[in-house]
Amino acid sequence: MTIEIASRMPFVPASVPTAEAPAAPIADGAPVAGSLRAVAPTSPTALTPRPRAGFVETEQVKDLTARGLGFLNAGYPLHFRGPAGTGKTTLALHVAAQLGRPVIVITGDNELGTADLVGSQRGYHYRKVVDQFIHNVTKLEETANQHWTDHRLTTACREGFTLVYDEFTRSRPETHNVLLGVFEEKMLFLPAQAREECYIRVHPEFRAIFTSNPQEYAGVHASQDALADRLATIDVDYPDRAMELAVAAARTGLAEASAARIIDLVRAFRASGDYQQTPTLRASLMIARVAAQGGFAISIDDPRFVQLCIDALESRTFAGQRTDAVTREQRRDALLALIAAHCPPPAPPRGRRKAVAPPPTRDVQS
Repeated sequence: MTIEIASRMPFVPASVPTAEAPAAPIADGAPVAGSLRAVAPTSPTALTPRPRAGFVETEQVKDLTARGLGFLNAGYPLHFRGPAGTGKTTLALHVAAQLGRPVIVITGDNELGTADLVGSQRGYHYRKVVDQFIHNVTKLEETANQHWTDHRLTTACREGFTLVYDEFTRSRPETHNVLLGVFEEKMLFLPAQAREECYIRVHPEFRAIFTSNPQEYAGVHASQDALADRLATIDVDYPDRAMELAVAAARTGLAEASAARIIDLVRAFRASGDYQQTPTLRASLMIARVAAQGGFAISIDDPRFVQLCIDALESRTFAGQRTDAVTREQRRDALLALIAAHCPPPAPPRGRRKAVAPPPTRDVQS
């Protein structure tokens, strides 16, 4: 609650002038975690992307980026759709960085409502006026008004920022009704509680990027057709081997040959279909990082590496389901066979062949 007290009294020269204390400076551009950093203090929710260490931009990434920017530059909201582990969020932030505008990030949640997107009344502005212009007459006037606070969607539409709405299908469909006017009429209609203005015109540089996982079923809602019809959807599949190898080598410090063994192992496990939870590039990075830090040999001969692969991959074959001991043993044997096939022991060094001296010759006299 903000309290403001005003007093209307006859002017009396002060004997000792008072100086107003200077306001504390506000740090601008304070860094935050990840590949984003905070920007203007007037918009504390706005971030700006910066290059991420170890980011790999392959031809596949360049193609997706160019296709996405084509829709965004034409004024259409973009939607990256794909299963978990395909890099949708990283790609969305990468595309947003190409626009050169501050970014506001929203994460979908079942408890997210329209007020969390647009804004709401937060607190009161209380004003009290004491009128003693006539010394023997005191007049009091008190007013209390609710204070409206813009939230992230309103800030992005007003200032022309880029909105990244990650996993938007985790929010209830009715939450997104306010987006229909934003994308079609370029108007953000505010609720009746916003007394200052009933709507705002969307800034011409406002852009929106959505991500979603169509294969996820836990805590996910179906997107409403009216919103899906307004989005330009690009399906994102698992990265190819070249991209996975480049990312693993850049972000784990392993040699390319060692990283290739892990990448091929996880890709073969994914191709086998013998799992409940799909192994992705994250599983490859998990194995590669731990192996690099522990100094493990990327080989079936190193029991530490074998146990690491079992810990990282075997849990995906059951995903919390109860199975009998025979089935569990069969699946472990299949996983061990994949490890042996893609991470074989190093070949023994070839020794030099000793030179054999020719047999002595005898002179034969005739």
